Amino acid sequence: MTGPEKVAIGRPRGFDADEALRRALLVFWEQGYEGASLTALTGAMGITKTSMYAAFGNKEQLFRRALELYTEGPASYGVRALDEPTALAVARAVLDGSVRTTTSPDCPPGCLGVQGSLAAGEPGRPARDVLTEWRNDAGRRLAQRFRRAVDEGDLPADADADRLARYIMTVAFGIAVQAASGVGRDDLQEIADTALLSWPPVGS
Repeated sequence: MTGPEKVAIGRPRGFDADEALRRALLVFWEQGYEGASLTALTGAMGITKTSMYAAFGNKEQLFRRALELYTEGPASYGVRALDEPTALAVARAVLDGSVRTTTSPDCPPGCLGVQGSLAAGEPGRPARDVLTEWRNDAGRRLAQRFRRAVDEGDLPADADADRLARYIMTVAFGIAVQAASGVGRDDLQEIADTALLSWPPVGS
């Protein structure tokens, strides 16, 4: 005979943490960091404040988790774009991805990474800082990819990879702002297409 079965210590959360985080993401995406009150967050998540703190930590920690989910989900087109075979294809994938994501009917318009804390005051500084670094990191990755394109002859030898990356990121984030203002997908796609008309020719 074996001894009595061990009983798991602690009480189960009683909610789907992944679904709760997804709902929190949508609140932050729509209302920004400061605009998203704990009441709005926990109401959308379907849990109490005590459960939120136990599962995710404080509001800032919850926001960081939501940003990770956003990066791995809706915004994952940015990382995938870097695997495109040419610099032009990379740029197109970034801009097209921005159009699709910021106008998805299943999500709030715009981009969490742009709108999350643009108007944040001192209480929103942690979110503003993490989003600034999030955007800067995306720009650095893109510039690195374009430098590789220069080395491979896919871009002219005198092409400025950093400038091209800033250009594409500025257009992509501008698309997000326009989407949040109600500009439709077709119009934003025209902007994305126009932005690439002056792309540098393939290097020789």
